Amino acid sequence: MRMTRIVVWKASTGGGAVFNNDVAVAGGRAFVSTWHACCGSDARRLFAFDAATGDRLWARDIDSSNMQFPAMALGERVFVSNDNGLVLAFRAVEQFFAGGRTAAAGEGIVVSAVAMAATLGLLAWQRHVIRKTNSLAISTDHVHYQSDLLLNLAVIAALALDQYFGIAGADPLFGLVIAAWLGWGAWGASTAAIEQLMDREWPQEKKKRFLEVIARHPELRGVHDLRTRTSGNRDFVQFHVWVDRNMTIAAAHDVMDAIEAKIQGEFPGVEILIHPDPEGHVDAGLAGRPDLTAAQIKA
Repeated sequence: MRMTRIVVWKASTGGGAVFNNDVAVAGGRAFVSTWHACCGSDARRLFAFDAATGDRLWARDIDSSNMQFPAMALGERVFVSNDNGLVLAFRAVEQFFAGGRTAAAGEGIVVSAVAMAATLGLLAWQRHVIRKTNSLAISTDHVHYQSDLLLNLAVIAALALDQYFGIAGADPLFGLVIAAWLGWGAWGASTAAIEQLMDREWPQEKKKRFLEVIARHPELRGVHDLRTRTSGNRDFVQFHVWVDRNMTIAAAHDVMDAIEAKIQGEFPGVEILIHPDPEGHVDAGLAGRPDLTAAQIKA
């Protein structure tokens, strides 16, 4: 059987010879690498053409004087190599100003919608686990899947704007927005991770609320040398309390238990260390600075 060749389109490479007469095709684009000797110098270039129309999408100069092999394409990347084994990879996605267009909008929208539905279910479960564990690792992964959700939403919007409304450039613009959002999320997650690695004192608002809880117990005569810290996701607090000098050890123990119960009710899971002192007594080495006075407690 005799084969008949049909020329669909022709395109110029500016006089450069195509290596091995080979063309790499991927993602609706045709890639060729060329060599052109002129005026004592060699020029190596990589071209991308629209596989359907032959329109030139872009051309790149290749800084490799001994390139000897044709271009190869895989997914969204195109590769060229030389006889030294050096491999040069070019992003085979048209940049915003190159005027690249998307294709197969219907299929892309369906796939993205299915992915969004699955991601929404995963995000809901992650929120449940985060509330239970307060895990920073899961919270960071939660940001990652949120980005997946936004990415799929951006894909749908970009495809619709490009294919159905004729707005070219929507795809790369949405990509830039998603990249910026990912950077912001990564910054927030890394900041939270650093804070968990480094012990830190409670903020003033939290300390004030803590002292308000302690002040509800009428048997106290004052609180001094309050120390607080947060390590990871755990809170720690220690302080000295003044009680009546004539109070028995058993009675003081009951007061400490009552204070701990009140604190645990307002600050679940906090590690508490209370040191009872006779009213006015300050151990050596302590500042003795009162955090609560008897007048404040009675009020």
